[in-house]
Amino acid sequence: MATASPIQSQLTPRRRGSASGPRLETRFDRRLGRILVHATNVFCDKGYAAASMRDLSRASGVSLSGLYYYFESKEELLYLIQKRTFSTIVDRLRQRLDEVADPADRIRMFILNHLEYFLANQKAMKVLSHEDDVLKNGCGAEIAALKREYYRICVDLMDGYKRARGLEFSSRTAVLSLFGMMNWIYTWYNPRVDADATELAREMGDIFLQGIGTARAKGPQKKRPAVSG
Repeated sequence: MATASPIQSQLTPRRRGSASGPRLETRFDRRLGRILVHATNVFCDKGYAAASMRDLSRASGVSLSGLYYYFESKEELLYLIQKRTFSTIVDRLRQRLDEVADPADRIRMFILNHLEYFLANQKAMKVLSHEDDVLKNGCGAEIAALKREYYRICVDLMDGYKRARGLEFSSRTAVLSLFGMMNWIYTWYNPRVDADATELAREMGDIFLQGIGTARAKGPQKKRPAVSG
């Protein structure tokens, strides 16, 4: 069995905080954060396949031997980028959904939470979109589980909206359509001409909710007329 690298050994549950209050950011946290930002930029600009640990060393200012001390490979850096991104999005979303009760407003909050994060982290969004199938084995399975959790939250929001409005549509189709609206925003978003995250989320929410709102309402099935012989 492979042993954990130094970075994995330090990414233990203690880093999530304790019951006594939020954990304090350590110097290690800050350094890790800076390295992940540089790695994100390199993967975004060069592509994961073309990027090397030497590229990451030059960009981050950390010696090559120093990077290899903390990270076994560039795959581990990609894993940490994806884990940090999805964990942050899901944690923020759960906190914000606790404050919203109306089913339509909960969907709008999902959209706002997604857009706010990705407009502030567009290079990370590009990396996640283009390198989503690179990770293998345990790392890939862990990231896939985070993605499924995020997907299930959105499906639950759609199911709640359907029940409240008495509508009938495929939650899966609605969720994947919504992700299609949001996930490729980095390919066209221009802050000089496009609205900020709050206004953009409102507009997308209007378009999306008006679209699924046209689904047929649930009701008794009409009997088909008998065919006369």
